[in-house]
Amino acid sequence: MVRRKVVQIDEEKCTGCGLCIPNCVEGALQIIDGKARLITDKLCDGLGACLGHCPEDAIRIVEREAEEFDEKAVEVHLHHQKTEPLSPAPGSERLACPSSKVMEFQVSPSKVEPRQKDGPLSQLSHWPVQLKLVPVNAPFFKNADLLVVADCVPFAYAHFHEDFLKGRAVVVGCPKLDDIQLYREKLTTLLKTNSIKSITVPFMEVPCCFGLVKAVEDAIEASGKKIPLKTLKIGIRGEIKPESESEGIEHPRAFAHSSIHL
Repeated sequence: MVRRKVVQIDEEKCTGCGLCIPNCVEGALQIIDGKARLITDKLCDGLGACLGHCPEDAIRIVEREAEEFDEKAVEVHLHHQKTEPLSPAPGSERLACPSSKVMEFQVSPSKVEPRQKDGPLSQLSHWPVQLKLVPVNAPFFKNADLLVVADCVPFAYAHFHEDFLKGRAVVVGCPKLDDIQLYREKLTTLLKTNSIKSITVPFMEVPCCFGLVKAVEDAIEASGKKIPLKTLKIGIRGEIKPESESEGIEHPRAFAHSSIHL
């Protein structure tokens, strides 16, 4: 043990947004129980490259007794991250907050008529879904078709689960009430971190809601990836607005990059 500089995370401030994760080149940070945590001291070089990427100012550098930085351990750890799926730290299940604990569900294919009279079948395949809470490196984003949805849409559109949610990973947000810049940055990190196959954005017809579409467009551009984007404007009475009334049902800028259809 030596006295040196290492990262310290304020758990009261941390929201688990995950923006710090891809900016730690040593892979020393991980989202556990909905919070960013330093896995082990020996993986942290103490330089603080992750500091400027935390929107909550929850990360700082402190000087304390810690294991020496181990470059060999970093090399082994990064190799392990590439070859092994994400898993929670031992015992972390006891500390998990239900609102942010990452979970995946098996959607049963046995009910082929989800709109039958005994009730619809939920198509939600994971938790959490709120964009501010979901970790950008969650396993359900791997090779996923992503649904980025305004949070009023499921209330207005009657068959949301079957028509939009089925078969997709979902994140939910409100561009009027939440920090749209945080959305833009987090979506960019999410796209950079994962192999997203396509993005669908159902949004409400009210003017402020188009901000969500713009955030997704900006994130695709900032990610440098070629990801097909489809948007659908939903009326406040639940109807899908025709293409002539929508800001581009299939955005030429996004679809020019790929021929994948949705």
